Formats: sequence, C-alpha cells, structure tokens
Amino acid sequence: MYYIVETDKTFEQASADLESAVKRHAFGVLHVHDLGNTLRSKGIAFGEECKVFEVCKPVQASKVLSTDMRLNMALPCRISVFTEKGKTKIGLIRPADMLSALSQDAGLVQVAKEVEATTIQMVDEAK
Repeated sequence: MYYIVETDKTFEQASADLESAVKRHAFGVLHVHDLGNTLRSKGIAFGEECKVFEVCKPVQASKVLSTDMRLNMALPCRISVFTEKGKTKIGLIRPADMLSALSQDAGLVQVAKEVEATTIQMVDEAK
C-alpha cells in the first residue's frame, strides 16, 4: 500500500527535488504542509522533519470527480518527504490501492494506475 524510498539527500534537497519533479510531470503543487514545524510551533517536542506535498493533475482529478464526487475526500494526492532515525525518505500511499478500497469502477482504477505510475516516477526522480 505504501511506496517509500530512502535517499542520501538532505531533507531540504529532497523536498526541492520532489517539487521540481512534480512540475516536470505537469502536476501542480497545491500546498505543502510542514508538519514538523507545525508541531514544534505548538510546543510539541518533535525531532523529525516532515513535509506533505499535495499534488494534482486537474485532468485526472476531473475524471475521478465526474465519476464519483465522494472521492474528493481522497484528493489531492499526497507525497511526503520525511526523516526517520536520521534517514531522509520520500513516499506515498499508492493511489491504485487506495482507490480500489473506495470504488470498484474500472475506469477509475485505470486513472489511479496512471497517477500512481507518474507519482512513483516523481519520487524516484527526487531520490
């Protein structure tokens, strides 16, 4: 269900490289949640780093939403860059696995497979 790779890059470099890969694949970065900083700003002692990139390709999102509007709750796709025990990692929940748990529509499964292939490429390029 997860696709996670480890990289020798710093957290900052992996984050920048992921953002570049997303744009190269004609996806947009809708928002970046800096969960590490958010937790620390609330007074929580949190030693790891974690940025969650919300990414979207409007044509694909439109196909999903026009078939089943309830799936808006599974959008946009999220790709995370995070640290864990001194290692930088990049990962995502596989869209095809997630969508198959939410819908049995064959057309949507195909869209999810296409999105999954591209998002995994982005992760691998950022690695």
